[in-house]
Amino acid sequence: MPILNNLSFFRRRKVPPPAPPAVARDNPAEPPQLTSLKTLVIVYDPSMDKTSGKKLSETMNWNRVEDLAKGFMSDILEASGGLARYQIVQRIDVDGFPPKVDGFHYDAQAYLNVVRGVTPPYMPQEADYYEIIDRFEILQRVARNEIDEVWIFNFPHAGFYGSIMGGPGAFWCSVPPLKNTDAAQRRFVIMGFSYERGVGEMLENLGHRAESVMEKTFEKLTGDDNLWQRFIRHEKKNPGQAALGNVHFAPNSQHDYDWNNPGSVLSECDDWLHNFPDLKGSTRMVTSAEWGHGDIREHHRWWLKHIPKTAGRRNGIHNNWWQYIMNPNHVNTSLQS
Repeated sequence: MPILNNLSFFRRRKVPPPAPPAVARDNPAEPPQLTSLKTLVIVYDPSMDKTSGKKLSETMNWNRVEDLAKGFMSDILEASGGLARYQIVQRIDVDGFPPKVDGFHYDAQAYLNVVRGVTPPYMPQEADYYEIIDRFEILQRVARNEIDEVWIFNFPHAGFYGSIMGGPGAFWCSVPPLKNTDAAQRRFVIMGFSYERGVGEMLENLGHRAESVMEKTFEKLTGDDNLWQRFIRHEKKNPGQAALGNVHFAPNSQHDYDWNNPGSVLSECDDWLHNFPDLKGSTRMVTSAEWGHGDIREHHRWWLKHIPKTAGRRNGIHNNWWQYIMNPNHVNTSLQS
């Protein structure tokens, strides 16, 4: 039997590393995508008087959930140019107090003592999201595409965050993500809205969600390619380069919530509103008159209105940022489509 003298067959061959995932080709003609979220609304509004059945919201003369939801959805629809829409598919009214993480529930008198300052709030304050997720079968309903998002209307000391994300690959959304929720098969957000507050505070919660989502969307890009970091510039942090600021800082703010600062600063706000993605660097002087002289709702409406919502994409990221804010499943940290 002949002896093989070609040893190349036995040599270890070098296998080239896998090619990096291709970034979707930029397409300036690609239209912005409309996002409509099927929303489950859960309202915790316990009865405070067994005889009359009077609810907490009525007892404290707080806002009607219907009015808050209507105002919020209208503001988002307008700010997004009609590209971000909510469809409330179910409302569940809960005649009781939400559970705390250790299983504690307020009763009517104990809660009134807290809200009226007679006794301190119960600790730990945090609500038990997992009990609520199980009770209302949220993971299963998200997986079945029955719902995309959850709103929980609540009240002071109820223990809910403004927003929190769950599902596979969930990331920071104002707070750390909900663990062990991959059964949802998709990312989803639970918003916490207090009916003791107004639509402005609801927009603030949505604004912080936008900050978290867009930070994640652009995390791999640096310098001028990180358009999110350019969008949120304000005078205090970036002298002479103010754009829109962020949820807490208007372009001329000197501290958190300083939305009524009378000072004038140059801002690129019009450039972002009218020229994006072809920013020209044009500026003009602005004051708090632009965003309602300190009114929380007016500032947030103004800020949200400037979020890009145009056709095309750059560096694989859509020029319509509402697609990411509304649906975090579109966020791809490898910058793929």
